[in-house]
Parts: sequence; C-alpha cells; structure tokens
Amino acid sequence: MADSVALDPVDLEILRLLQNDARTTYRDLAARVGVAPSTCLDRVARLRRAGVILGHALRVDPARLGRGLQALLSVQVRPHRRELVGPFVERVRALPETRTVFHVTGPDDYLVHVAVRDMADLQRLVLDEFTARHEVARVETRLVFQQWECGPLLPPTGYQGDENP
Repeated sequence: MADSVALDPVDLEILRLLQNDARTTYRDLAARVGVAPSTCLDRVARLRRAGVILGHALRVDPARLGRGLQALLSVQVRPHRRELVGPFVERVRALPETRTVFHVTGPDDYLVHVAVRDMADLQRLVLDEFTARHEVARVETRLVFQQWECGPLLPPTGYQGDENP
C-alpha cells in the first residue's frame, strides 16, 4: 500500500478545484485558494512528486465515438495463477473497447468496464476476446443503463495523513 501524504486545507482545496476543472490556470487556482501563484505552483508540483496527482485525463463521451453501449463484465480466471493472469490483464487492457479493469475479491476475479457499438459488438467481444481464452472460466455481463460522475476525491473527514490505522 502506498504511503499516505499529509495534506493541509490549501492542498485539499487545490485538489478539489483541479478535480472539478483540471484546466484551471495556476493564477486562477492561486487566487481561489488564497496563495501566491508561485506557492500554488510549488504545492501542485509537490502533490505530483508525492504521487497524489497522477496526471491529467481527457474524458470523452463513448456514444459520440460510436460506442453507445457500455457493459461491466465479471470475469473468472482459472486457475488463478500469476503466469496466467498477467498476460490476461495485459490483453484486456490492450482491447480498444476496455475502459477500466479491476482486480476484485469474491467469486469473480476481474470486473471489466467496456464500451462497444451495439449488442452484436458486445457479443463478439465476449465470445472472441474473453470466453475464447483458455484461462477464462466464466464471463457474466451487465449492461450499463446510466452513469453519473461524482464529486472530487478527498481524504476522509479528520484524516491527518501519515497515520497508521
């Protein structure tokens, strides 16, 4: 598990603002959190070095790209051994339909979020790219009807950083 990082209220506000709009300029960000632009730049750089800020991402609408159907695939891999799951995960990550891959606990080993053209494309993906693999024992498909973005991710209330539970 990664080490936690101590964050003060200014750091938390910077994180909140950047998660709501990553294109905010340092000058605007500094004004909104009440510090000098150079201080803001230093704080953001420190958050990047500490691994709190991982990068910048562009969100796209899958439907506008011809991928109007999204699904969650629960995948069981058998036997669940490192020499099989490593190549499996790399192959799934390389598929253009894959949005996210989660390694999970429970009866299934992976949860894969995919975006495809339509039901026929989803069927092709499941049959040709998942169930055709020798290490895949089972795939269960759930269609995504709707998805909502949530607020920025911040530490739990009262979190001090660098604490050991």
